[in-house]
Amino acid sequence: MTKEVLVGRGLALGYPQKTIVQSLNVSFLEKQMTVIIGPNGCGKSTLLKGLGRILDRNAGEIFLNQKNISELSSKEIAQQLAFLPQGASFPEDVTVKEIVAVGRYPYQGLLQKKSLEDEQIINEVLDQTGLCELADTNVQYLSGGQKQRVWIAMALAQKTPIILLDEPTTYLDMGHQLEVLKLLQRLNREMGLTVVMVLHDLNLAARFADYMIAMKDGEIHYQGTPHDVMTAPVLQELFGITAIMGQDPVDKTPICLRFE
Repeated sequence: MTKEVLVGRGLALGYPQKTIVQSLNVSFLEKQMTVIIGPNGCGKSTLLKGLGRILDRNAGEIFLNQKNISELSSKEIAQQLAFLPQGASFPEDVTVKEIVAVGRYPYQGLLQKKSLEDEQIINEVLDQTGLCELADTNVQYLSGGQKQRVWIAMALAQKTPIILLDEPTTYLDMGHQLEVLKLLQRLNREMGLTVVMVLHDLNLAARFADYMIAMKDGEIHYQGTPHDVMTAPVLQELFGITAIMGQDPVDKTPICLRFE
């Protein structure tokens, strides 16, 4: 039986002037690709930041592999959960390999240098993400899709079984969007990586998700398979659109053909 690896109970999240998410319950299953969708400002990114401890909780509890996250050290959490924020930027004058190596910090002591195991893991991750030939390249010379692969590689170097990604395809062209999502899908299928991400493109969300969560006004309105969530009535409620739905001829996933 597939187990819950990340659970939020009674979550209240927001900012000093406004609470975005209130009394929300959510859970994510091991080795599943879950995509969170919803209109702008509905709380998608706020929820992800709360789960990733980027945003402090106003109320509620988070459980990581059945353990209350409040009882775990930052190092213990970083060994189980990786978070990639939207629009993350690189420092100047660093190479791809140097960025990926940052993912090994949760396993190193103060002033400790990289071990042979660290080096081996970094090289493995570079290979898994197709970055070996770019290892010594300065990141400022990479394309948008390549930069996203570097962030994913850094997260993989943490050797965490769970990765959270906030809109990983933002600002990428169609080809690079597909490249990043196919990489995540391959890592999910081959390595059993649990992936939770926010996406704006509904058709890509339906194509790559095992499970979808639809949010509006800080609440979860629908959740289930893409066939459960990607329907005309749901899209009408979430986005206020009249959608004509169809089916992807290859993947057999639902697609939005037109909306008004």
